[in-house]
Amino acid sequence: MDTRYLRAFVTVADHGGISAAAQQLGYAQSSVSAQLKRLEADLGTTVLVRAGTGATLTEAGQRLLPHAREALELEERMRRATLGGRPRLRIGAQESLAHVWMPEVLTALEYGASGPGPGVDVELTVASRSRLERAFAAGELDLVFQYDNGARALGPHRVVGHDRAVLVAGPAHPLARAESVTPEQTLAYDFLVSEPGCTAEMLVDRFGRDLLAGAETAVITGSLSALLRLTAHGRGLALLPELTVQRELTEGELVELPLAGQIRPVSIVAQWQPRLGLSERPLLALLDVAHRADPLPGVSSRAHAS
Repeated sequence: MDTRYLRAFVTVADHGGISAAAQQLGYAQSSVSAQLKRLEADLGTTVLVRAGTGATLTEAGQRLLPHAREALELEERMRRATLGGRPRLRIGAQESLAHVWMPEVLTALEYGASGPGPGVDVELTVASRSRLERAFAAGELDLVFQYDNGARALGPHRVVGHDRAVLVAGPAHPLARAESVTPEQTLAYDFLVSEPGCTAEMLVDRFGRDLLAGAETAVITGSLSALLRLTAHGRGLALLPELTVQRELTEGELVELPLAGQIRPVSIVAQWQPRLGLSERPLLALLDVAHRADPLPGVSSRAHAS
């Protein structure tokens, strides 16, 4: 099957219409329409429903889309291999990890921390958990780094690190100067989370359930930066991975509350696609670099010892 037809189909799916896809691809609209008709003729079924306002996928089109993306990615890998180019890794990371840890890992990889061998072209996508999961399922990402939320990972995955969970507040918050903070004291304040299912909410739900039972959460739709700013201004408390707030704690924009109870560390999990071809070697090297950059290196050894 001609990959030009698949590329036209995927571009229409991504941009919501033939006209927008044609502009993205640099083709005439009639050319894109012709490619889509040839694709449907080859498949013997309709994959798009055209409308005046755009185009939507049929059920057959929805089933085709992930396979079309996979075929286009395979074509790209073959092209790079044939021309002797560096392999490519499309990496996704939650904003809470990309905030500090991910740049250090990628820089170490680029400067040879993985040992001798060919380099790799990295494309980093920073997004929410839900967006990363959708992109990974659609085959748009090769590798995703996320904090463990208790959900079972399907396919190849590995715990590459751990982080400490900290409860933070603004320096003017009523609890900021307390020598010890009990769970009962925290219940008088909102816990800020950036989206349903985000890292902060996961930490409240899974690692702070007994400690913070009954806490009220306030969803701050948007970004981690907005959550940190609102917390710094005293709008509530936030339970976050320490990596997320290292700079703010150092600069005094946030303070860690001394909880009268221990919260277990949270794992950093890498999940990747199978059958990555030439990209598999740099992927494994990246996992090794990430493991060596574990923010809490002693946690893994203690877990194995127990």
